[in-house]
Amino acid sequence: MLDLNSFPDAVYYEPEALKYPLGKILRKKYGDKPWNAIENHNSIPEFQKSQNREFPKLKRLLILGVRKTHKYVPNHKVSNYLVPFTSSGCSAMCLYCYLVCNYNKCSYLRVFVNREQMMDRLISESIKAVSPQTFEIGSNSDLVLENQITGNLPWVIERFGEEGRGRITFPTKFSMVEPLLGLKHNGKVLFRMSLNPDEIVKKVEIGTSSLSDRIRALNDMCEAGYQVGILLAPVIMLPGWQEMYGSLLERLSSELSEKVKREAFIEIIFMTYSYVQNFINTEAFPGAVEIFDKENMTGRGKGKYCYREPLREEGEAFLREMTNRTLGDMPILYVV
Repeated sequence: MLDLNSFPDAVYYEPEALKYPLGKILRKKYGDKPWNAIENHNSIPEFQKSQNREFPKLKRLLILGVRKTHKYVPNHKVSNYLVPFTSSGCSAMCLYCYLVCNYNKCSYLRVFVNREQMMDRLISESIKAVSPQTFEIGSNSDLVLENQITGNLPWVIERFGEEGRGRITFPTKFSMVEPLLGLKHNGKVLFRMSLNPDEIVKKVEIGTSSLSDRIRALNDMCEAGYQVGILLAPVIMLPGWQEMYGSLLERLSSELSEKVKREAFIEIIFMTYSYVQNFINTEAFPGAVEIFDKENMTGRGKGKYCYREPLREEGEAFLREMTNRTLGDMPILYVV
């Protein structure tokens, strides 16, 4: 997993960020690291010009800025809205990461220090909604990982638990949930753990928590009273995928707590890949698992690929049957 004891190698920051309380906290916390002023967190020329092979080095950097985009995007899966929140990008290096499609090499962790502004709007939007809504606050980053840097998540959860209406939700591939277990969330938080077979976690989801640690964290969060869900995502149809995903579901049947098996739901998302990711992975991770399958994938939109429909249908049928066999009545909300 990512070594957070030595992270980051350097900090790049908008000077305006140091006027905010969180900016001042992080300046003190990482005062022994090199600090480099930038004009705009969205555009750092030296990183944009870097070579693909430098991708892992860029992932070791922390970028601080002030978020200026606050537009909520309607969503119709688990949440009602996708909310621009306290970070974007990530320090892990999952070979399929969709953020690479949007940010290319610059999918490093960016933290936005104007968290009070974002929380004020989130609570206001939740209260004025006609009916209780679910707000996805973790669509552009992993907030459990970010919390190791900022300590934001307990503050967010308790404030929304006290003042918000409806609920907030976020997914994660990390297991560091201890700071969240004793919080007063008031049942307003939906915690979703992303799971994949052990081989994929180790070889494809580089820098993330182990499968066993993720399962433990999911059990702990459910026991702490959080609403919980499971993401089988992304489903990667490597050779032997039936055996890998079958074994994963059998393992979940034996290792998930009875409370999780009663209360959780499942989201299933098949992998979408892109030529941008393929270029970066080829140069940055020579010898890594090849997850692009030109025989079984086809074009989907500009520069993106998905599994051909017959294979995808086979995968969906297999996962539905195995889920029913191993996890019984646990509902599958959707498959995409």
